[in-house]
Amino acid sequence: MTLAQRLRAALAASRSDALLTGDATEFATAGTPVPAAVLIPITDRPRPGVILTQRTETLRRHAGQVAFPGGRIDPEDADAIAAALREAEEEIALPPAAVEVVDVTDPYRTGTGYVVTPVIGVVPPDLPLVPAEAEVAAVFEVPLDFVLDAANHVEAEIVWQGRNRRYYEIGWEDRRIWGATAGMIVNLSRRLRWTA
Repeated sequence: MTLAQRLRAALAASRSDALLTGDATEFATAGTPVPAAVLIPITDRPRPGVILTQRTETLRRHAGQVAFPGGRIDPEDADAIAAALREAEEEIALPPAAVEVVDVTDPYRTGTGYVVTPVIGVVPPDLPLVPAEAEVAAVFEVPLDFVLDAANHVEAEIVWQGRNRRYYEIGWEDRRIWGATAGMIVNLSRRLRWTA
């Protein structure tokens, strides 16, 4: 069974239409949520990995944070999959033709007013990815089994806009994966129940 087939089977076994938010509804901005999409690129190797980006420190929003390639769904995007593939190509030069789309998973509502559709895709290992200089400082890979392991999901709390906010963190080497990215990983781990 290929990696893409294993992922499809694991996702199909636990399909849900729930909108997973954590406590984001308490912090969401007023108005209609902004639709967005991210690509969760999983490398097809004996120990699969997840490709993540480190955003540049010069960005106006979420500077320096770890993220999946992605962004707003533009009017010219056919759907969330098209948006995720477009953004991945723009941000890290990942050719859309190199991605075997597995599925979309549960939407994730952020505290900043976005509803993000995670798109899971399998990609060949060791592609020559090039970060877009204005947006992405680095591209790196973390083993899939590591990020999906609940033992690596640390709950934390901060005060934001005068209220306590709980979130997840995942530490990998010298990087801190937290916020919406960690939340989507935690949600995915609950859905996949992945075994290497």
